[in-house]
Amino acid sequence: MTNIQKILIIAPAWVGDMMMSQVLLILLKQQNPDVMIDVFSLAWGKALLSRMPQVHEVLVSPFDHGQLRLKERYLLAKKIRAYQYDQVIVLPNSFKSAWLPFWTHIPKRTGWYGEWPRFLLFNDARKLDKQKLPFMIQRFAALGFPEKTKSPTDLPHPALVVSQQNLQTTLEKHPVERSTAPLLLIAPGAEFGPSKRWPAAYFAQVAQEKLDQGWQVWLLGSPKDVEISAEIQSLIQNRAINFVGKTSLSEAIDLISLGNVLLTNDSGLMHIAAALNVPLVAIYGSTSPKFTPPLGDKVEMLYLNLPCSPCFKRECPLKHWRCMLDLKPALVLSKLNDPALIPAKNVT
Repeated sequence: MTNIQKILIIAPAWVGDMMMSQVLLILLKQQNPDVMIDVFSLAWGKALLSRMPQVHEVLVSPFDHGQLRLKERYLLAKKIRAYQYDQVIVLPNSFKSAWLPFWTHIPKRTGWYGEWPRFLLFNDARKLDKQKLPFMIQRFAALGFPEKTKSPTDLPHPALVVSQQNLQTTLEKHPVERSTAPLLLIAPGAEFGPSKRWPAAYFAQVAQEKLDQGWQVWLLGSPKDVEISAEIQSLIQNRAINFVGKTSLSEAIDLISLGNVLLTNDSGLMHIAAALNVPLVAIYGSTSPKFTPPLGDKVEMLYLNLPCSPCFKRECPLKHWRCMLDLKPALVLSKLNDPALIPAKNVT
């Protein structure tokens, strides 16, 4: 189909994947600046998508992650027909994610084969060659071009917009004592499971060192990260400012934009920091930086590349957790003390 003017994107269900999907949106706009791009997303995704200038409208999904609810999907699809999209691009690989696009009767329905037999619901189903497209970002980008067309190798980076108005509103809601001291942000959580989380004692050791150097330290994360953040705070005598579980995702974006550097596991906040051009040190254990690296210009990825890594398991199957335990705080501190990564920046 030529002259595609209205595209619906079925968004991923994870923060990191959502951030990487912005590359597809940028490429679509580069090919046709007048194209209108709407995104069908879980409710939390609006915090990210509203900060992507390529997005025209966010259609908030009424379904929770993992819910099937086929009848409700069919009824919603009938309503979406009124938007008269020319193409829908489905980014998740699940079978259920293809049903709503099929029922919308959108003329061109694009996606990877994914879970069998969902390719039957597409008329532009693509077979994925993992050797040619090893990175998640490449797989998203390829769906923005006709099949068998080679997508660009020099892909753009995601970039979120932070407005001063939103930032001021966040700071009024979460007042903190402002300082000219440099600011270390720590995101100690990881949604996937404990195998992706660096030990709390290691985070605390790094935080203590930077606090003693005169830095500020803020802890960020979701309610699921409350326990590990409390452990870190206990080890450093509550010297950090702890925002974990207290902010919305939108507010966390604003706070991250103020940092000199973010120390993080392989997490959604890692990708957000990269999209805000905030320097970051990212720690990988059970996952691989080769598949979902943060896409930024000021990034240090620490990964021991042990024979058992990456296992992609929620918990260490060998029970030794060496991929994290052997990655010592001294190595992280050497990166955080590197002026090549973290230029001087006034936090006020």
